[in-house]
Amino acid sequence: MSPKPLPQTIAHVRVIDSCWNQGQIRGEVIASDYTWEFKWRFQHKELIISPSLGRALIKEPLGRFLEQQDYQLEPGGDYFFTIRAKF
Repeated sequence: MSPKPLPQTIAHVRVIDSCWNQGQIRGEVIASDYTWEFKWRFQHKELIISPSLGRALIKEPLGRFLEQQDYQLEPGGDYFFTIRAKF
């Protein structure tokens, strides 16, 4: 018997703006039927997400993505990453 494939959801991140002087990136992330706005304060490794509905689902995977990619993200850019969970 073959193992069941792991559940997954593709998250779409859109960077709205960034300010290197303030050390932050602002954007939105969409995963399944959820949409959140976020502010990533990379100098402090602080991630602020709103609204609160479903925030626990996205905070950890989005935080990992932003930590890995923050210096490569540009305003107006669209990025994708896979979450190993079904939303």
